[in-house]
Amino acid sequence: MRYYEIGQRIRHYRKACGLSQEVLAEKVGISATHMSHIETGSTKLSLPVMVRLSEALGVQIDALLHDSPRFSRDALSERVRRVLDSCTEEQLSVMAETVEALKASMDKHMG
Repeated sequence: MRYYEIGQRIRHYRKACGLSQEVLAEKVGISATHMSHIETGSTKLSLPVMVRLSEALGVQIDALLHDSPRFSRDALSERVRRVLDSCTEEQLSVMAETVEALKASMDKHMG
């Protein structure tokens, strides 16, 4: 296994979720130092920790093992909810229109 690459993918998803190493470590039940070592590939990753990381980050385990960015629907909903909670009514309106236009464009071009 390429632990450095796995660690970098974990780091990528952690940052995409807006989490610090400390917060993610707490969610997973490990120390911040252990989290740092995982991200740098300095330590091997146990299967139970890998499962808890994937759940906390809202990604499938294969997205951590291989470069395949797939968020679960629940995790994506949570991320979107956090963003929307910080928006003004005007921002929400613009976002809704943007998402609708993006979806229509994707439907048109992707079938």
